[in-house]
Amino acid sequence: MKLHISNTAGLNLFTAYGDDYVAVNHEKYATNLILLPESVIPEWTSASVGTLTEADMQKLLELGTEIILLGTGSRLRFPPSALLRPFAPAGIGLDVMDLQAACRTYNILAAEGRKVAAALLFD
Repeated sequence: MKLHISNTAGLNLFTAYGDDYVAVNHEKYATNLILLPESVIPEWTSASVGTLTEADMQKLLELGTEIILLGTGSRLRFPPSALLRPFAPAGIGLDVMDLQAACRTYNILAAEGRKVAAALLFD
């Protein structure tokens, strides 16, 4: 699906997505990545939702964002709750959703100037 975006000069945004890829500023990615308004961190982990580790989640805690959208592939799946616990005390909102919802939500929040990151896991 192609996403239509306006008034967002200079931001990294999702411009399309499909079952096995996302496009950031029209460049395709098909591996796990983190997207921030100012940078792309490709291949942040090789894990799936079921194999995420504390080290993977620590990388997310260190991003300096207020909101992290964890896209879990083609369907919504939750990582173990122990991996999610450190975010609230750190003052970071962590929302788990499917990959496509994470892309759409990220674009809205980034366009609003929010300190957001999308951490995407492909199936």
